[in-house]
Amino acid sequence: MDLRTEILKEHSKKQAVRLADFIGENPTRFANLMELFLRDNLIVCQRSSWVVIHCVQQYPSLIFPYLEEMIDNLEREVHSAVKRNTVRIFQDIVLPEELLGKAVDICFRLLDDPQEAIAVRVFSMQVLYNACLREPDLKDELSITIESHLEFGSSGFMNRGKKILKALQKL
Repeated sequence: MDLRTEILKEHSKKQAVRLADFIGENPTRFANLMELFLRDNLIVCQRSSWVVIHCVQQYPSLIFPYLEEMIDNLEREVHSAVKRNTVRIFQDIVLPEELLGKAVDICFRLLDDPQEAIAVRVFSMQVLYNACLREPDLKDELSITIESHLEFGSSGFMNRGKKILKALQKL
């Protein structure tokens, strides 16, 4: 199966799940997917990001060899879906210590940018909260950043922000 052709054929959850099932635990197939996710054109990157999410939900260990490159990718001009799904993955895994600092810096920038998509900001907020569990010194900076955006945040932003602020107080 040519993964790129299949990704371009149809953009649906059904197709994303089908492709993730095809990839399964196979690291070579997953490497091909990550090549599309990280290096192809805008449409292919966007669509492949959905397949990546489904693969990682089933087989989280597949993503670890690509974490550094994914973090670096967030600093490039990429489709919002790529950012959203990258940060969504980061919220559900334990980032290696050597990558945590760079991921935290990027997530603070994403969270603090009111022009960024709400989902990207909310997932970044969760990544930062998870980092606070490991590095409590980040707690005050995260609280201040969330509070500075609550007044004008969407309902989704405010909901997650209030939950995280409450959790931060308990740390």
